[in-house]
Amino acid sequence: MTAPKPRTRIQEKNRARVLEAALEVFSLHGFRGATLDAIASEAGLSKPNLLYYFASKEDIHVTLLEGLVDTWLAPLREMRADGDPQSEILAYVRRKLQLSRDFPRESRLFAQEIVQGAPRMIQGLSTDLKALVDEKAAVIRIWMASGQIAPSDPHHLIFSIWSLTQHYADFDVQVRAVLGEDRDPLAEAEIFLETLFSRLLTP
Repeated sequence: MTAPKPRTRIQEKNRARVLEAALEVFSLHGFRGATLDAIASEAGLSKPNLLYYFASKEDIHVTLLEGLVDTWLAPLREMRADGDPQSEILAYVRRKLQLSRDFPRESRLFAQEIVQGAPRMIQGLSTDLKALVDEKAAVIRIWMASGQIAPSDPHHLIFSIWSLTQHYADFDVQVRAVLGEDRDPLAEAEIFLETLFSRLLTP
C-alpha cells in the first residue's frame, strides 16, 4: 500500500484555516446548524476548495472532536496518585477552569456534541474517557478510605468539577449578563470553587 504524500505547507495552512473557521461556526450553531458554505465563508475559501481538504461537514467535525479529546483529558491525566489528595483535586479544578478560559469554543463544541447524544464520539467516551475517569476515581476512593479527604462518591465528585468549571465557557453569555462586564468571572470562580471544594474535601 502506497503511503499518502506528505502535505505541503500551503495545504497544512489551509486545513488549519478550515478547522479554525469550522470551530467558530460549530461552536455558534452546532453541527446541525452549521453549513459548508458558512465554514468556507468564515475560512475565506470557496466551497470546492474547502472540499479539497475535507470530504464533508462531518469529516471536519470529527477532525475537530478528535483533536479536542486529548486536550480535554489532559487535566485529569495530570492528577497524581502520590500527591497530596486535596492539593491534587484543587489543582485539577484550576486546570479545568483554565481550559474554560483558554478554549471556550472547544468547550461549547464538546457540550453540543454531548447534548445531541455524542453520535460522533460515543466510542471515545465509553472507552478512553471512561477508563481514565475510572482510574482516577479509584485513586480518589483510596484517599477517602485512608481518611485523607472526606468520603463522597468519586465519580460524582469528578462530574461536579466538570459542571462547575465548564459552565463558565458554555454559559459565558449568561454569566457575564448577570455579573456585568466589569468583573472577571473565572478569577472569581477560582476563589469560590477552591473554597467550596476545600470544605467538601476536608475530613
